[in-house]
Amino acid sequence: MLHSLYSHLSPDYPWKALIEYYPTIGSTNDHLKALARQGAPHGTACIAGHQTGGHGRLGRSFHSPEGMGVYLSFLIRPDCAPTELMHLTCAAAAAMCDAVENACGLRPGIKWTNDLVFGRRKLGGILTELGLSPHGTVDYAIIGIGINCRQQEQDFPEEIRSMAGSLDMVTGKKNDPGKLAAAMLEALCRMDETLLTGKSAMLEAYRRNCITIGQEISLLRGDDIRRGTALSVDQEGALVVRFSDGRVEAVNSGEVSIRGMYGYI
Repeated sequence: MLHSLYSHLSPDYPWKALIEYYPTIGSTNDHLKALARQGAPHGTACIAGHQTGGHGRLGRSFHSPEGMGVYLSFLIRPDCAPTELMHLTCAAAAAMCDAVENACGLRPGIKWTNDLVFGRRKLGGILTELGLSPHGTVDYAIIGIGINCRQQEQDFPEEIRSMAGSLDMVTGKKNDPGKLAAAMLEALCRMDETLLTGKSAMLEAYRRNCITIGQEISLLRGDDIRRGTALSVDQEGALVVRFSDGRVEAVNSGEVSIRGMYGYI
């Protein structure tokens, strides 16, 4: 993957020297968090061919088999309060839609808040994590992304086989993980340039690509299930939902299921 990545990476990409590649690693996010605490600079990236401990939101594992996908984490150090980064996951998701389209010729959608999907199959996920300074400002932010590239349906564990997908499956052709990784890094670089100044444009791009908007959904919080319709995504990245009792609320947490997708509840 590494040779292909460098061959496709733009000569203008500013952080080539900060790319680390590992054939196998526990978790790219965990590794990069450790580097961040040791002072790793803005723009450091960790890419792996295989993760033994990949994970996503709510502590769930992320299936990361060898040679089948791109598992990438990216470090930024914005000078801001954590409240100014409420849109970070949305910004990263919109950037990854651009990256996949540029590398593979297919534009995925986004299931709120952090799944990349196509044809009701999950192609990948995004996990953002913040570290704070003693003063309460952002010390670092880690953007972790895993995208399935090469799998066929039988390559996924049985319990996720009906809902997981890969770029090869949905495009009908073989896709180059190195080319995709280069497009991901370039998209993250462009995102970083306007992360704090272009929030409205980033959220509008997210809304255009978010398949959750307009759908009947269930919101799960523990044993509590509430049903409603997703109306929009607000300026903080929260999902605006009209629930079955008529109340309209902005949802920041919980698992959202869409009817007909991922085993709607």
